[in-house]
Amino acid sequence: MDFFVWNTDPILIDFGLLKIRWYGLFFALAFISGYYLFEQMCRLEKKSDINLDNLLIYIVAGTVVGARLFHCFFYDPQYYLSNPLKIIAVWEGGLASHGGGLGALISLYIYSKKNKEPFFWLVDRLSIPTALAGAFIRTGNFFNSEIAGTKTLVPWAVVFIRNDNIPRHPVQLYEAFSYFVIFLVLLFIYKIRGKNIKSGSLFGIFLVTIFSARIFLEFFKSVQSSYNFDFFLSTGQILSIPFILAGFYLVFRKN
Repeated sequence: MDFFVWNTDPILIDFGLLKIRWYGLFFALAFISGYYLFEQMCRLEKKSDINLDNLLIYIVAGTVVGARLFHCFFYDPQYYLSNPLKIIAVWEGGLASHGGGLGALISLYIYSKKNKEPFFWLVDRLSIPTALAGAFIRTGNFFNSEIAGTKTLVPWAVVFIRNDNIPRHPVQLYEAFSYFVIFLVLLFIYKIRGKNIKSGSLFGIFLVTIFSARIFLEFFKSVQSSYNFDFFLSTGQILSIPFILAGFYLVFRKN
């Protein structure tokens, strides 16, 4: 059976010392699209007091730092504790979505306190562009031939020739599609309910749907951490459970 062979160079443009990667392009698109969508929501709700540029700095810093630290200490702690200088080598790859989410939340909490903005107002609305950003980032993972899927013989299997000659589930695209659908659902709810949506509930729906999808799709991923639990769930699945529980609490809590 013939399978789709993926052999795209992860480097989009090579200027010698400066290299622009496909992943970097999609990462940038994630933040640009998020900035635009959140700006439109602020205009719609007449929230002209929010400094979007300052907010973006908080989110980017929190996301990158959190994603990097989670990758280092939850997926390959032995290597990074033995080579601590490698922790700052973000350009070599290695960002964990759970850590990125947690880092962004911490930075948003700091921003909300410093600027006296309601925390849940921010995270409810930012959930929408974040889901879209997830779709962009997972597409970038596909271009990087990373986050390998499990072996399969399904007709749409992909051979990531830069890794091996084994047909695998294109799980990056599964995730990208899932996150895009979640983005559309959240956007629909926001347009229907608008300002009347219960504080924290949109963020709760985001947490439940995003991390439920993550748990399901982890079954189609090869092992990513350098160690294994003697358990049927992977590291990524276990880390998703607290986010889902928090999401259910926000959806069903009383005001």
